[in-house]
Amino acid sequence: MRPVVLILISLLALSGCSALSPQEVKPWERGRLASDAMQLEPDSMDGFADDHIYFSKEASTGGKGVGGGGCGCN
Repeated sequence: MRPVVLILISLLALSGCSALSPQEVKPWERGRLASDAMQLEPDSMDGFADDHIYFSKEASTGGKGVGGGGCGCN
């Protein structure tokens, strides 16, 4: 009895998720999504400089695409 109930609950949950469909972004909404406030990193040059300083201090590279070693040189 219990496995049947679990299967029914699982099927019910999956059928509820299948009703969701991806929504299309309208042209008038794209400006809002492209604003600086919506970016993960608003200023890419600040992010690059921060990554360079971090990897120079830690004497490690990798993961972010910043080259160089612990000396701070490229």
